[in-house]
Amino acid sequence: MTWTAPEFEPIPTPRVGDERIQLVGLLQTSRRCLLHKCSGLTAEQLATRAVPPSDLSLLGLIRHCADVERHWFRRRFLGEWATLPLLYEDGAGGKQSFTAVDPARAADDHATLVAEWAAVDEALAGRGPDDGYHDRNLGEVSLRWVYHHVVTEYQRHCGHADLLRERIDGVVGL
Repeated sequence: MTWTAPEFEPIPTPRVGDERIQLVGLLQTSRRCLLHKCSGLTAEQLATRAVPPSDLSLLGLIRHCADVERHWFRRRFLGEWATLPLLYEDGAGGKQSFTAVDPARAADDHATLVAEWAAVDEALAGRGPDDGYHDRNLGEVSLRWVYHHVVTEYQRHCGHADLLRERIDGVVGL
């Protein structure tokens, strides 16, 4: 039996609450948006590179976003750079998250992204938007900036996912 991506319903972004509630809400909405666009597709469909010559696929986006979350929140913000490897990338500018997709691993890759969400949420519990770290390349960086950066990354890739999904099965406007 072929694995099919489970349903992930979109959730609205909170419209009231303090800044942390708003930032976390934007991230959660963006996360779910990506997986909602993948809902109901088979592993083979998720791995389809639907806009040649690009290596982009929905499965590649799932894998990439798992690395984005791990890299920005846990490795950089929380300082786990040396002890927490990337999931799919080699750290030297490679794009294995996109080029090494395998439909046989789609369920695991999907589960890895959801697990990374949980790990990030747990690690950031109690942290405020003004908490920060010193980045060797960027200087002082606040958690607020990291949230905005990751949300922007998701939103850009949700746009890619719209196009990929339409090419795969004609579904638009998820």
